[in-house]
Amino acid sequence: MKKKQRIEHIRNIGIIAHIDAGKTTVTERVLYYTGRSYKMGEVHDGEAVMDWMPDEQERGITITSAVTTCQWKGSEIQIIDTPGHVDFTIEVERSLRVLDGAIGVFCAVGGVEPQSETVWRQADKYGVPKIAFINKLDRIGADFFGTVNMMKKRLKANPLILQLPVGSEDHFTGVIDLLDMKQMEWDDNTLGATFSEHEINGEYLQTAQAYREKLVEAVAEIDDTIMEAYLSETPISTEDLIQAVRSATVGMKLVPVLCGSALKNKGIQPLLDAIVRFLPSPMDIPPMKGIHPDTGEPLDCLPKDSEPLAALIFKVSMMEGRKLSYVRIYSGTMDVGKTVYNPFRKSKEKLSRILRMHANKRERIDRAGSGSIVGVVGLKDSSTGETLCQADHPVLLEKIEFYEPVISVAIEPKTHADQEKLDEVLDKFTAEDPTLTAQKDEDTGQTILSGMGELHLEVIISRMSREFNTRVNVGKPQVVYRETVSKEATATAVFDKEVAGQRHYGEVTIRLKPLSRGSGRMFRSEVTEEQIPDHYIPFVEKGVMESLESGSFMGYPVVDVEAVLVGGVFKESVGTELAYTVSTSMACQNALQKGRSFLLEPIMDVEVFVPEPFMGDVIGDLNSRGGKIESINSKMETQVIKASVALSRMFGYSTDLRSATQGRGTFSMQFSHFDRR
Repeated sequence: MKKKQRIEHIRNIGIIAHIDAGKTTVTERVLYYTGRSYKMGEVHDGEAVMDWMPDEQERGITITSAVTTCQWKGSEIQIIDTPGHVDFTIEVERSLRVLDGAIGVFCAVGGVEPQSETVWRQADKYGVPKIAFINKLDRIGADFFGTVNMMKKRLKANPLILQLPVGSEDHFTGVIDLLDMKQMEWDDNTLGATFSEHEINGEYLQTAQAYREKLVEAVAEIDDTIMEAYLSETPISTEDLIQAVRSATVGMKLVPVLCGSALKNKGIQPLLDAIVRFLPSPMDIPPMKGIHPDTGEPLDCLPKDSEPLAALIFKVSMMEGRKLSYVRIYSGTMDVGKTVYNPFRKSKEKLSRILRMHANKRERIDRAGSGSIVGVVGLKDSSTGETLCQADHPVLLEKIEFYEPVISVAIEPKTHADQEKLDEVLDKFTAEDPTLTAQKDEDTGQTILSGMGELHLEVIISRMSREFNTRVNVGKPQVVYRETVSKEATATAVFDKEVAGQRHYGEVTIRLKPLSRGSGRMFRSEVTEEQIPDHYIPFVEKGVMESLESGSFMGYPVVDVEAVLVGGVFKESVGTELAYTVSTSMACQNALQKGRSFLLEPIMDVEVFVPEPFMGDVIGDLNSRGGKIESINSKMETQVIKASVALSRMFGYSTDLRSATQGRGTFSMQFSHFDRR
């Protein structure tokens, strides 16, 4: 068994970026230079180690986050390569939930693109320290300083330039390290495995000195020790500067910026050094917070093997027909053959196998300690976002937030054999992906598959056929709407029936009140204990929430509404939980009808990148779709049009945009909010 790494030498990092910024190419170089892979796989050849799924290789994009481990200068780096496409943003969300640091990869030509902002905000939400790698400096139109400025404007980040590019576009040859004040150039004959360091060429020296001064000034503003040395003009050692940059990075005060070209094998080794130098180990970040499942008492999960076990399942995957759970261990250890406790389900599970992952390859290990990210086989019931701990030291970690699906297709099996397998296959996919839902439409008998976008559903249907030999016919995508009420409405309902020889009586009065967009659903009670005893109130709330799952207008879930229990009657000996749940549901439905329900549809933020000559046609097309143009900005030779458009009007837009722009226009789209049709 491999020698256990000391926890201070572990780095749990994710690689996050917009689609096509070069995340997977960066990861492939990291694996090659750390000796984890014997050759570099290229995304465009369909040979990238981390893009192991056939759908990823065919499309040249990352679809599922892949985990791997490599060693660099005495540290163990556990890497999650995440997708860049907005349809698979849940993969980024759940990865960032369990990571200690992140590398934001930016294309030097495209700069900070829409999905870059999304993943950056996700990292901020979980308090994940970041370093930035500006990639593709060999490309025509590369703009290093323009990208840094975009980081300030769009991400509200505080970038700290640690490297400068030597040359640009076709003449990009290497980088200048502002910490050591050395020029680094890579040997193309060794695929960038070797590089030389030498004094900075005269033509770059003045610029390098100016940016070194800016670097020291920026760090001095945050670090008192550096400030004292700077003001007294005492020489500042590289070691002191590195330590100060590390503290500022871990404290999320600065974002170190490095640069290179992953495809041309330049800049990766200094990036690895930066991961080890500046990103935190599990010891450097605050301990994970949890609560006692029974008492609600807050608990700290300290990153020590000697502590009780606290681990989070952040992903479930089906590999070769078996359930594989990806787990981040925050404290304690996991041992093969031992039993763990799931406090959410109040059940025990046995750890059949523990695996160290390398994309879709795996290596068996007997034990995993604090700070580890591993695969576990043998968990039957436990699912994504749930906690594993010890039965005698229960702890419940915060669950992962999942996104609501925004697009649906109707699917039906092609043959009787496919029919028999379909439900089982869908169960496996929905267990694997929380943003995917499958349900039967009672009216039509069709199976409705809902997801985050057209590509998301297309990939799932492709995988059904490829991995499970289950073929389906697919209907036109349908949008998932919501309903709400336009005015306040009050209704009373009585449930008074005899069921199984027992009389059940409940009477409630519910007032529904419209709320502002994005408020969700709320419930409160204004009744006294004499009207309805307190222990029945949760069953009234249950009736409200169940009723709001299906609106009176078209049967869609009701949102942006507050339900208030304003009256009720309790009769001794016949008042029951069932009666209050059912009467509440009836009152809610009556109030929904009185409240003049109407539909809300998903509105998308759309960003279209289009060459100047085609701008008029593109704006005209967006207007014809009922879109609202919010801004038009110029970036290099491209116009960036930002608009908000109803999702139902965006089907087929990709094809229309290509036709209108001779294939030169691109767009990205992400869910913004629900609003009135």
